[in-house]
Parts: sequence; C-alpha cells; structure tokens
Amino acid sequence: MLRKLNLAEYEVITKKTEKGLAVFDIIRKKYILLSPEEHVRQQFIHFLIKEKKYPKGLLAVERKLKFYELTKRTDIVLYNRQGNVVVIVECKAPNVKISQETFDQIARYNMNFKAKYLIVTNGLKHYCCKPNYTDNTYEFLKDIPTFNEM
Repeated sequence: MLRKLNLAEYEVITKKTEKGLAVFDIIRKKYILLSPEEHVRQQFIHFLIKEKKYPKGLLAVERKLKFYELTKRTDIVLYNRQGNVVVIVECKAPNVKISQETFDQIARYNMNFKAKYLIVTNGLKHYCCKPNYTDNTYEFLKDIPTFNEM
C-alpha cells in the first residue's frame, strides 16, 4: 500500500506485471515499476501539469546528465518554450527525509543546467528555491511557481 502524499491524489493508470505493480508514465509513455519514489514522481508530474499548468510536452523524466565522469539522471526537468531548462525536480520516497545531502545532490545536477528553480520533494514536503548565480545563494519560495510565473 502506497503512502498518502501531501498532494491531491491524481488518478494514474496501473497494471500488474510479473515484477509487481507498474504505473504508466505519461511523459515517458511506458509502464514503470511502482516504487515509493516512483509514486512521488508520478503524482508530482500530475501536480505540475494540472495545478501549476506546465505543458506536458515541456517535461522530461530521468534525463541523463554527465557529472564529471559519472552519468546521473534527473527525476524531472521542466523546459521553457525556448528549450531551456527552467526547473529541476528531485523526488525522494516519502520515508526519505529531505536533508542537506538532498539539496547538495540537486545543486550538483544543476551545475550542468543553471536552472531558474530547484524543487525537492518526498511527496510529503516540497521545497522550491531560486538560485542566485551571482553570489551563490538560494532564495526559498513559499510556493512553487506556475508555468506562466516563470
């Protein structure tokens, strides 16, 4: 049983597979095994589309990036209409506490992108900040901006 999140509950398509329950990812257009982290990611995708009005076509999920010699994947990347990265989202399972380590992880990923906003969520708590690249500080926002507020 998946934990109730601090998001509206969005209806998703699921199916049983030999490996367990899978959820249909509307961005990747395929079924993904439904882990607690994947549950957060899928619900947050729907939140961004339905509540924050992000166009589905401007979202990417598990986008590869190079960090020195390592290949990493971002959970969710949001682009503007010019194709530039404006938001990176890092999703954790609900039982994972959001810590400095989580923020360090997304900050490392952002070295490649220079996104306008960074979001970290475990489905229960959501943090959104705006990096200031001039003085290397972060302004934490009360709410996640809508697409039009970008």
